[in-house]
Amino acid sequence: FDKIHRQVVERNSTIFEGVMEENRQVFEADEDAYGGMNVHIKESMDSIKFIAMLRASISQWTNQGKKGVWIKLHIEYAHLVNDAVKEGFWYHHAEATYLMLVYWIPQTPHTIPANASHRVGIGALVINDNGEVLVVQEKNGTFKGTGVWKLPTGVVDEGEDICDAAIREVHEEAGIKAEFVELLAFRQSHKSFFGKSDLFFVCMLKPLAYNIQKQDSEIEGAQWMAIEEYAAQPFIKKHEMFNKIAEICLAKKDNKYNGFSKVLMTSAFSNKRTYLYYSQN
Repeated sequence: FDKIHRQVVERNSTIFEGVMEENRQVFEADEDAYGGMNVHIKESMDSIKFIAMLRASISQWTNQGKKGVWIKLHIEYAHLVNDAVKEGFWYHHAEATYLMLVYWIPQTPHTIPANASHRVGIGALVINDNGEVLVVQEKNGTFKGTGVWKLPTGVVDEGEDICDAAIREVHEEAGIKAEFVELLAFRQSHKSFFGKSDLFFVCMLKPLAYNIQKQDSEIEGAQWMAIEEYAAQPFIKKHEMFNKIAEICLAKKDNKYNGFSKVLMTSAFSNKRTYLYYSQN
């Protein structure tokens, strides 16, 4: 048995070394602005070929003085993850269709940026011409069954602007079409959603309609409420940050508070126009 086992090991080793010699080609990759390489794997391969190409690639990039290596491994090639990890790669982040793996070539502490560190949420202050604010009660989450009336809130989608997210959430939760007016305030918290930090922006909107049609799946109730009544709720008064936001809302109603308007402009890094929020008063 030992003899047979040794022969099998020697044969597999010979096959592996043969493939290594035959596959000295390196992976197709793009160089980024920081001396790193972004790898593109466009075809399925077995572990032997993958490891051979990976080692050849790392060897070449080491000689060229490259630094970080990024492998975007699509879900159909997930069988190669273990091989990459054994070669020194580690997880950077994952999405629904791929896993990003990274490797640092120099013998120095790596400078690879961390995965996205924040989630972004919005709260919407919608005031009608009667000085009433749009409020909702939620069926799920922290506020379920508390009887607390709160501002419509939600999470900003990937690629979505804060101002557009506020408009979307108000329409989804209460059926009210509205337009963005100002960014009133924001807060940052840490170790929140999946251990990430959280940014929350309070936006003021102007309603374009007043007939409420609540979202039945998530919203228990929705109504227009006098802003003073909203601010006077025991829950709001009890919690410092909720109370401060309510105070800002009251001040805004009386034109005693200036927020940040949105202005489209370009930056030094792209010709794409994006929003800058600032006070124009």
